[in-house]
Amino acid sequence: MADAKVIPFDEDRPRRRGAERRAVRAVPGPAPAPDAGTGPEAGTPAPGGRTPGGPRDGADGAPPGLRDGAEGPGWERRLASGLAFLRRRITGEYEVDEFGYDRELTDQVLMSLMRPLFDGYFRVEVKGVENIPAEGGALIVANHSGTLPLDGLMMQVAVHDRHPAQRHLRLLAADLVFMLPVVGELARKAGHTLACAEDAQRLLEAGELVGVMPEGFKGIGKPFGDRYRLQRFGRGGFVSTALRAGTPIVPCSIVGAEEIYPMVGNAKTLARLLGLPYFPITPTFPWLGPLGAVPLPTKWTIQFGEPIPTDGYPPEAAEDPMLMFNLTDEVREQIQHTLYKLLVQRRSVFF
Repeated sequence: MADAKVIPFDEDRPRRRGAERRAVRAVPGPAPAPDAGTGPEAGTPAPGGRTPGGPRDGADGAPPGLRDGAEGPGWERRLASGLAFLRRRITGEYEVDEFGYDRELTDQVLMSLMRPLFDGYFRVEVKGVENIPAEGGALIVANHSGTLPLDGLMMQVAVHDRHPAQRHLRLLAADLVFMLPVVGELARKAGHTLACAEDAQRLLEAGELVGVMPEGFKGIGKPFGDRYRLQRFGRGGFVSTALRAGTPIVPCSIVGAEEIYPMVGNAKTLARLLGLPYFPITPTFPWLGPLGAVPLPTKWTIQFGEPIPTDGYPPEAAEDPMLMFNLTDEVREQIQHTLYKLLVQRRSVFF
């Protein structure tokens, strides 16, 4: 298929018409004869700093409302950009990296779909975003909760929209995510990959921000009575990965996600039949059917803590089990302490 030619919008004609109308208003009487010598020559500024019949509002003759990307042609540029985006999608003229990450699709579509949840529904407040490095690799470690992994997606929006460098967060997800139809493909497009040490290390060494939630299904599927109590952080694999890559670890605490789906029960038999780690029972699900899947509009806070450096350790430190245990415990304690602090500070679950 031949590439479509993008024809620029013609902005000269309305500007010329505007300039002609202004010229008529500026020179009400008949123009002097060329040889009279009484009027200014063409291009010579008249009193007041204008050229008779020339542009008055700007160097290009455009009225103030149509200059410098104002409202006038703004919709035209957005339309042209959207059409160009669709053309690249249809013709396949877009790039993905070795993990399947589609940056253009993420920026222009997926982020736009998540922002209403982030800004309007959960009203996420972000703190400590300056603790995330402006460049280079870093491992962001966060608590996990909420029955469905919306906390990871909101953390991704927080890093991109609130960080001065608008960095992209590459989340490590469980195998189940990539086995689900549609969801797995979208996760790849959004830059996420399997929660394995090899992929995480490659991303970190390439200078990417990597997000991990070590609690896994134990955190996201815990009962409502255990909310904001961190589960075990595994065997410290994320610490070993950060040590090998020499990248800092940034603790992250998320408050608000625990209450979006209050999990009061777990249908374990049904979960086994469906091949799921748990089957949640909440006050609204499955009793209200699809409506029960609508999350409660809780007020969220995401706080990024001070980074823990790892570049000062020798290469063999990644194999030291005691060091990994100590660093894992340090990260976990910092996240738990911040969670308690944020819970004391918040006025209400919903406000």
